[in-house]
Formats: sequence, C-alpha cells, structure tokens
Amino acid sequence: MRVRRAIAPVVLVLLAATVPFMILMPGRSHRGALPPLTAGQRALRDRLEAHVRHLAGEIGPRNVEEPQALERAARWLEETLQGLGYAPGALRFRCEDLEVRNVEAERRGRESELVIVGAHYDSVGPCPGANDNATGVAATVELARRFRERANARTLRFAFFVNEEPPRFQTPMMGSLVYARRCRVRGERVAAMLSLETLGCYSGRQRYPFPFSFFYPAEGNFVGFVGNLSSRALVRRAIGAFRKQAAFPSEGVAAPAWLPGIGWSDQWAFWEQGYPAVMVTDTAPYRYPHYHKLSDVPDQVDFDGLARVVDGLAAVVEELAGTG
Repeated sequence: MRVRRAIAPVVLVLLAATVPFMILMPGRSHRGALPPLTAGQRALRDRLEAHVRHLAGEIGPRNVEEPQALERAARWLEETLQGLGYAPGALRFRCEDLEVRNVEAERRGRESELVIVGAHYDSVGPCPGANDNATGVAATVELARRFRERANARTLRFAFFVNEEPPRFQTPMMGSLVYARRCRVRGERVAAMLSLETLGCYSGRQRYPFPFSFFYPAEGNFVGFVGNLSSRALVRRAIGAFRKQAAFPSEGVAAPAWLPGIGWSDQWAFWEQGYPAVMVTDTAPYRYPHYHKLSDVPDQVDFDGLARVVDGLAAVVEELAGTG
C-alpha cells in the first residue's frame, strides 16, 4: 500500500507532463448550436444515406463468411467509382479458400507523394455494419466525387479495404495491411493516410480509456482525429484544416499506439509500414451503443452529422493533397 501511495504522485506528474503534448491541437473546436445544413450539405446527406442504406440494408453483412455479399459490395464500389469517372483497380489476394480484394481509385497529382483516403467495406459477423463501416465507405466515395476533377499537387488515392474486422484484424489477411505492405514494396511515398472509421453517431454519453477521461468532454457530439505519436504532426494538420472550415465539434489526440482504441482500424496497418496515418471517427464503442451488434442498421445513423463531417473532411483532403 505504501508503495502504491508513493507511485501515485509520480504517475500524476507524468500524466500532467505528457497528456498536453498528446491532446493540445491547433484551432478551436466548434461550440454551441450547429448552423442549418446548406443546400450542398443536404444533397451530400442524401447521397451518403443512399450509400449506407445500399451497403447495410440491401447488401447487409459482408465478409468472408458471407462471400456473395462481400462480392456484391466490391462490385458496387467498382461500378460507383466508374460512374464517377475513375478507372478503379483491385488488389486481389487469397483469404483461406476465397479470393478477396481491396478496391482503389486514383487522381494523379503533379508530385510523386501520395495521400490515401481509405475505409474498410467489410462488416463484422452477421452485423449489417451501417455505422461500422458503411458510413466510412460512403464518406470515402463522396470525397472521391468531390475531388474527381480537381487538380492537386500530391497524388490522391481512394482505397476500400477488405478484412478489417475480427477475426482478421491485425493479421496478415487484413486488407489494409496487404495494401500498406504493397506500398512499401513499391517504394511509394505515402505522405498521409486518413482512415475513415465509424462516422455516424454524434449524441449520447462519451466514454474514454484512461487517462483521457480526465481531459475530454462527456458528451459524444464530436468527431475525433486519432494518431500515434509518430503521426502527431499529421493529426494536428488535419484537425487544424477541419476546424478552419467545419462548424462542428472536433477533438484530436496523438498517443502511444498501445493505448486502447488508438490503433483500432486501418491506420494501424500504415503505422506498421512506417507511414503517417490518422483515424477519423465518432469513437465507435466508446459512444455508439450498437457497435458490433445486429442493431447497427441505417436508421441508427445521424446522416446530418455525417454530412457535416464529410464536408469538413474535404478541407482536410484539400490541405493534405495541395489541391487547387
């Protein structure tokens, strides 16, 4: 007991010294009432909702255990990207007895560096996966629409990953890990990767792993920008760009990857290959009560909030890609 009492003040001092480094971000998070959606945001909301309802409603659970649905989702992505004027590519690989694939589309820039915006299109087990992660897929599709005719300095790539969910999470069969390893083998210079993960819940009580519960708001009304310590500069640049454009609450953190929640999506795969990457999320299980449940259906998604976030993310992509 005496040892614990002696250690406790040391722990508090260390937290006081290190937590500000992890959580202090440029700009200010929006406070107060949200402005009405603009006409453009309303149209964006309707498209996002149509995508989510197609993936989680019409297609439904999509993973290696539901191979026909997984194939339907991949084909829908390819057809949608073709309709936007892209020539989508596929990174195919074997997962057990099934051929699966990542899908990608690219807008070439003037420079060789890459900015990758990605989301996983599989869902966990028998869950419809509306918020996790049809919202991230829909957001990535709409950002591809936004930038399809824009000139940019860095090459902009939109990627859709298979096999993010358990039991293949953080295994060699994880689609984003296969993708990031290919980037490294090719010698590709990935300047930034944005992982769009579970983006459709902006209400309710917010919970955090220790020690962040002492420093963040208790209301789950914000979008989070999450990185490891090596990606701190990217986290700060991304949330700074978001806050300049979006009238929507936002919080950021750059913390050790071993802390719970920090590496819980496709950004982890890019960290493994030494690339800077950030997860953009509503914080998933720390807020969303339907996470990894059969009740994760489209009617649970806050499409107004999703539209506001995606509209703000366009400014982040523009900042990172040097679009003009």
